[in-house]
Amino acid sequence: MFKNEPKEIPVYVFMGFLGSGKTTFAIDTLVNQGFTEGAKTLLLACEDGEIEYDEKALKEKNIYLEFIDDSNLTEEHLLELGKKYNPENVMIEYNGMWELDRIFQIRVPRGWTVVQVISFVDATTFDVYVNNMKKIMMDQLRNADMIIFNRCDENTRTSEYRRSLRAVNRRGQVIFEDKDGKPIRTDDEIILPYDIEKDVIELEEEDFGIFYIDAADDPDKYLGKKIHFKAQAHRPSNYKNDEFVPGRFAMTCCADDIAFIGFKTYYKGAVHLKDRDWVIVDGVIKKEFYPEFQGEGPVIYADNVSKTGPAKEDLVYFNY
Repeated sequence: MFKNEPKEIPVYVFMGFLGSGKTTFAIDTLVNQGFTEGAKTLLLACEDGEIEYDEKALKEKNIYLEFIDDSNLTEEHLLELGKKYNPENVMIEYNGMWELDRIFQIRVPRGWTVVQVISFVDATTFDVYVNNMKKIMMDQLRNADMIIFNRCDENTRTSEYRRSLRAVNRRGQVIFEDKDGKPIRTDDEIILPYDIEKDVIELEEEDFGIFYIDAADDPDKYLGKKIHFKAQAHRPSNYKNDEFVPGRFAMTCCADDIAFIGFKTYYKGAVHLKDRDWVIVDGVIKKEFYPEFQGEGPVIYADNVSKTGPAKEDLVYFNY
């Protein structure tokens, strides 16, 4: 390591609305489980939650609590706190009502590096927040490495929530917990409406949503399979001449209602396709590393792409 290179200080960000379980999780992780193992830790609380921190118990674990409000969430104040404590770890319990861009755009002390973002969701109020604070909720879910649904019961639509989240965050781990904070097992097996064992997987127009979720979750299941489906073409500006995304607009439970979903596809004639062109794709499914998702995901190598008429329905869904 070069002399002037700052030591990396891991930063963990907890997101969620008031009452979503952030403070309870922080107390259990930091105090009860001893996550930091005695390393000097700065805990930044950006709101007064329903559960209060025991500062004496925190200091016994070498954890120092500072409250951040709307007026002092600034570069200057964070730099001051960095110099004051010189922490080895930083935990930020972020205010769920604040725009997420604020915390990610602020200049922080040298070496502070966000290593994990966890979003907490109260399952009993999830639908209400989605309907009334869609953008803020989506920012929290889209940027999370882990999403924890707590206070779940037998009426919680776990399968629906998990499938819909895959449309907006393919890399995040989704965990469901009961009212006591214990993980619950969910039966999320999808009954496929198409035959994956046939020589060619034939997708009906309405099957694309289910295919997308299942292939994203388990790409190895589809490796080497031939596929035939109808979709709309999209060519991102940074794609090469032989790359495009055939996909569909999908209705989700937690996006801005509609999201475009699809997998990267290689085809020598892709440069001639226009956005929103309806096409029939015949190809083979493989997989490759996706930097933005920090892992491997499905891609399609198309043998043939032909233009066609539009689907009967503009949108697809994640149910069947």
